[in-house]
Amino acid sequence: MTAHGELAELAEIASTCVRCPLSETRTTVVFGTGSADAEVMFVGEAPGFHEDQQGEPFVGAAGKLLDQLLGEIGLQRDDVYIANVLKCRPPGNRDPKPEEIEECKGYLRRQLELVDPKVVITLGNFATKLLLRRDVGITRLRGQVFPWWNRRLIPTFHPAAALRGGEQVLALMREDFALARAVIDEPAVEVTLVEAGPEQLGLFG
Repeated sequence: MTAHGELAELAEIASTCVRCPLSETRTTVVFGTGSADAEVMFVGEAPGFHEDQQGEPFVGAAGKLLDQLLGEIGLQRDDVYIANVLKCRPPGNRDPKPEEIEECKGYLRRQLELVDPKVVITLGNFATKLLLRRDVGITRLRGQVFPWWNRRLIPTFHPAAALRGGEQVLALMREDFALARAVIDEPAVEVTLVEAGPEQLGLFG
């Protein structure tokens, strides 16, 4: 079976998931969207209100900004793959709980394996801390390339932070997206930071 077919099969399984109590409060499962052959995969925290209603990650104003930033580096939403750590919206958009991550992490792990992107871009503090296992804020981590699970991980702000933070945050996000473009175009781009492998991930243990 192709990666596209396996992703569709996994999405069907996830659509009826009842592994954690979020299944009782969600409107719909937000599995992920985009190309199964993507070189770039975005990982956010969890669906918000609009995502929960529409069943697709990063819609609304944050999604429009993400699309704009992609366009500036010559990509469209269909060229990348977008997913979240959690597939169901936490009530009130609260932070995911450890037990929710534990029950949901297998979906993200399999998405990463099937898409097999060259670059993973984490959007915001939560996804970055989870995948890198570094208790450091996004402001200090962004703008850098991390070797990670035989690929490259680039942390950046969540688009919602740019909407709140104005042009200064948006300019930093543009730098991070340009960095991702450079990594895609030049696979030998120098990386000097610590290696983070599956055993550090929590998703793969």
